[in-house]
Amino acid sequence: MNQSSSSNTVLESNLNPYITLNNQGIILPGMELSASEHRLGRDPTMVDLVVPNDWNIVSRCQGLFIREDNHNYRLFDGNGARRSSNGLFINNKLIPLHGHLLSNGDRIQIGQNPRDWVIIEYHSSQVHSGFTPPKTQSISLLEKPIILGRDENADLRLEAPTVSRKHAVITKNSKGDYILTDYSANGVFVNEKKVNGSCVISHNSLITIGPYRLVLQGHKLVIADPGDNIRLDAFNLIRVVKDQEGKDRTIINDISLPIEPGQFVALVGGSGAGKSTLMGTLLGIQPTTQGAVFINGEDLRQNFNIYRNQIGYVPQKDIIHKDLTVIEALEYSAKLRLPPDINIREIVSKTLDQIELVDYKNILVKNLSGGQLKRVSIGVELLADPKLFFLDEPTSGLDPGLDKKMMELLRKLADEGRTIILVTHATTNISMCDRLVFLGRGGHLCYYGEPQKAMDFFNISSGNFADIYINLETIEAVINKAQEFKNSSYYQDNIKDHLSQKHTTYSMANNTGYNFTNTSLKGNKIPYQSTPEKVKPSLLKQTITLTQRYGKIIFRDKINLLISLLTAPIGISLISFAIKIEPFTIESDNNPKLASTALSVLFVFTCANIWVGLSGALQEIVKEADIYFRERLVNLDIFAYLFSKLSVLKLVTFLQSLLIVLTILIRFASPNSELIPWSMGVFITSFLTIFASINFALMVSAGVKNITQANSLLPLLLIPQIIFSGVLFTMEDAGKYLSWLTISRWSVGAYGTLVDVNAMIPEPIILPDGSAIAPGIPESLVYDSTWHNLAINWLVLMLHTLIYFAITFILQRRKDIYG
Repeated sequence: MNQSSSSNTVLESNLNPYITLNNQGIILPGMELSASEHRLGRDPTMVDLVVPNDWNIVSRCQGLFIREDNHNYRLFDGNGARRSSNGLFINNKLIPLHGHLLSNGDRIQIGQNPRDWVIIEYHSSQVHSGFTPPKTQSISLLEKPIILGRDENADLRLEAPTVSRKHAVITKNSKGDYILTDYSANGVFVNEKKVNGSCVISHNSLITIGPYRLVLQGHKLVIADPGDNIRLDAFNLIRVVKDQEGKDRTIINDISLPIEPGQFVALVGGSGAGKSTLMGTLLGIQPTTQGAVFINGEDLRQNFNIYRNQIGYVPQKDIIHKDLTVIEALEYSAKLRLPPDINIREIVSKTLDQIELVDYKNILVKNLSGGQLKRVSIGVELLADPKLFFLDEPTSGLDPGLDKKMMELLRKLADEGRTIILVTHATTNISMCDRLVFLGRGGHLCYYGEPQKAMDFFNISSGNFADIYINLETIEAVINKAQEFKNSSYYQDNIKDHLSQKHTTYSMANNTGYNFTNTSLKGNKIPYQSTPEKVKPSLLKQTITLTQRYGKIIFRDKINLLISLLTAPIGISLISFAIKIEPFTIESDNNPKLASTALSVLFVFTCANIWVGLSGALQEIVKEADIYFRERLVNLDIFAYLFSKLSVLKLVTFLQSLLIVLTILIRFASPNSELIPWSMGVFITSFLTIFASINFALMVSAGVKNITQANSLLPLLLIPQIIFSGVLFTMEDAGKYLSWLTISRWSVGAYGTLVDVNAMIPEPIILPDGSAIAPGIPESLVYDSTWHNLAINWLVLMLHTLIYFAITFILQRRKDIYG
């Protein structure tokens, strides 16, 4: 090794390059690079550029500097043959084994955790070169309280859509402690824990605000990472599931991948190879049997709540409501995801320009082409300006021209600094990607590297990418190719040489009780005990936004709304043509058929109400399951979601009930109700019946898997309501108690109480032998015309509504991936 004959500090010559080291605010004097070779580390017996021994993040031999062209130096990680423990990174990219040619102002990180990393800054010469290296943005906390946020007047400005204008304030208390207070919509995390109100921060505290990571270094707050360079490291991912026979089946088979900042990565392979499963695992929404995924050095699943707003995800199915215009879809999504103090129109306008749909902003989404529809879905995710983007089959169903335009858009987004991971079957434009992941059956990794070199690895001379699929049709061929790849230079060059080392993180994870080598996950719940708390959005704000959006969707579909409003009134009107007597007026001749006729008419009222309630809401949750899943994954509150549904449907129910009352008043003579005016009683009963049915339908909609199941269940849901209503059959024994579980029993009971069905039944006929014959139906306590009975019927209908709502909430809650 060529030793420098001088000390570590800068020599008198001012022409040689030099480096400075910054360890959390502790800065070493400049170290001159004058020899042909220098080594940096903690062990004086191995290196000539020596750092303090207590800088534990630095290895004994951390880096090797070799001069090239008698001027600049090339930096190698470790000693040039073996990497250091914590690695050397530039813009979150691991320095490759062949080294990195240093340029003036380069900032190299030792490690990935801002709380303990050391920054090496390279200066090509002490002579002024006309280039000023970027300085770390920081601010002193000694002088006054510090405002952190997006506002131009903030003391430390953090420019990101997910950051509030006044996001947080740091003050000093009487004890000299620094207190951070959260004023934001999207929350603050200190040392991976969510701040609830205020908390004390101390030296080396890691503060996460939106994409930014800040570190308190003594009395100075430093922006350690602006979050614009995101890398993923997947280690030994294995996913084992049970097949239909109960046997273990591996669908992801020991996959390790480094995905570096700004890379455009395509996941390809045959159907059933596990592409979407692998993407879900990299995204953090799929569990693993073994292995883990790290985002900038942190376990993604463990810290997913911190990164919710920083990851863009476009699933295979569209995540937008098609009855909104393009600009409406973007504006409502922005209101849900971004702080309330942001300029929504400015953000949406910028996004429309990015996805090239400015001229289509006022077009309904349902009238767009397939390619334009995908662009809107991408636009929804771009609102928060995520630096990590996942897309599942965005070019599916597009013609070759649209496929190329979509890939060009994604290439442009990657060139802007985003890390993009794409699942696709279309390989015509795959050369636009930086890396290609080819999966074979059983989740075997058969190739990872540049798309242009894939043909060479697979020995395809035709130039046709489809030949790779043909050559890997059998599982034996897949296994052989996967093993060949693992033993090849491609694996060394593209995976081993770029994969970040995370031994310390593995140890920490194991200490929390998560065993990476033998883990059995139940459902999709994460196994960690120390997962950061999720940021809770404003319930009122979300409810208002969701209600506005849902109301616009419902009332824009005028034909469907008209059908919903008129179904019950039309059905009720038809009754008057089928009967010859007025069902609700007591005649002087004591007609024995009057009570049964009245009860039959009231039964139709109930059935009509239940029908419109069930049919109107049976699809409302399941039809937007993909939208719900994506919005819930960000920050959607379940109560806000359900309240918004019920708020709009309550208005629709009000209009339906009003039309029902008007129809009944027009088509039938009104009874002399002694309890409450007939019109008011009918309105309340109809409203409670329809609303209970809507909640019942929402509960079912939350429990089924698709729209087909929901539609198929409609007759099955109606049959018990008919049988146990107490009109067609007398409810006795078990049937009596089963009837309590139906809406119809209490609805008919309320209607019957209002018209006093019992008063319509003639006196029994006394026979000569003294026995009595009851003409028509017998009297029933169900229709006892008292306030007590009417109140019970109405209260039980309300109870049904509450129970259905509670079950719906539980069903939606169980769909959560993270607790």
